[in-house]
Amino acid sequence: MRLTPGALRSCLVLLIAAACTSPAVAEESSRGGAVSLMIENDIFAGRDEHYTNGIAVMWVAPRGTEAPRWAEKLSNLVPWLPDEGELRHGYMVGQSMFTASDTSNPNPPSSDRPYAGWLYGTFGIGKDSDHQFDLFAVTLGVVGPASKAEQTQNQVHRWTGSTRAEGWSTQLHDELGIVLAAQRNWRDVVHGSIGGVSYDVTPNVGGTFGNVFTYGSAGVALRFGNQLPKDLGIPRVQPATFGTGEFTPRSTAGWYLFLGAEGRAVARNIFLDGNTFQDSRSVDRKIWVGDIQYGLVLDIKSIRISFTNVLRTKEYKTQEKPDRFGALTISLSY
Repeated sequence: MRLTPGALRSCLVLLIAAACTSPAVAEESSRGGAVSLMIENDIFAGRDEHYTNGIAVMWVAPRGTEAPRWAEKLSNLVPWLPDEGELRHGYMVGQSMFTASDTSNPNPPSSDRPYAGWLYGTFGIGKDSDHQFDLFAVTLGVVGPASKAEQTQNQVHRWTGSTRAEGWSTQLHDELGIVLAAQRNWRDVVHGSIGGVSYDVTPNVGGTFGNVFTYGSAGVALRFGNQLPKDLGIPRVQPATFGTGEFTPRSTAGWYLFLGAEGRAVARNIFLDGNTFQDSRSVDRKIWVGDIQYGLVLDIKSIRISFTNVLRTKEYKTQEKPDRFGALTISLSY
């Protein structure tokens, strides 16, 4: 999805200005609730192909909130969730879109990535303790024309004066999708300070199962900044390491830099393998896929703004070059 760099810069300036003028919030006033907006787009890397756009909104319930009955029942059904720790819950809705390399071609070659859209909702639970966070999430949605990815992309292209994507008539067919996801993060495995600046290392393992995504994953993240918050980092759109978006507001501005890596062994990716129950376009998927991500997080009172650069290895055998895209995430803590 193509947005002009000038428009993106203007939005970011306005968001930072709004954050700087928002009322101060004392750290102890935070109950741990958060609302996050995630925008992932290849325009940040100067491209318009493959995974071209993802947008999602996430809400995490405040600490101390009584978990709904469905969350309690689900936590009892998931055997690897520990008994100890606070039960957390949250929801997310989002849309992702994928295109061929040349969006001006109405009939891309069969060796190119299929056009596809994904409209979904996620509900999840987590067990939160001092040194560990366990998460389990269920995602339900639809792949294909019903996702309205074609309409979304071309409407934004009209608004921004960008070229229309011509290959949507070849997209994957409608298919209901389900993804079960689990992840475990270990906090403060390594931590300390250098010159008064703190650092920590957080490893994670996880996996998904479903007709949309099935993979196992392992990753690690390094953070380096002032007074590092005790959180799980910024949320991302799948396939990627989960974050919660939760953070503690500060009376003064805070920051940290981060560098992360994740490897995935992929057994199923509908956006490459094609539809499950009917013939569609597809490409030969690679089993081993890796991400490297790095960026900056700014905490300004009760608002967090982060920018992430992502480098993703080739996902299919006829792919000419690795993918690059960026992610802008804005979170509000309350």
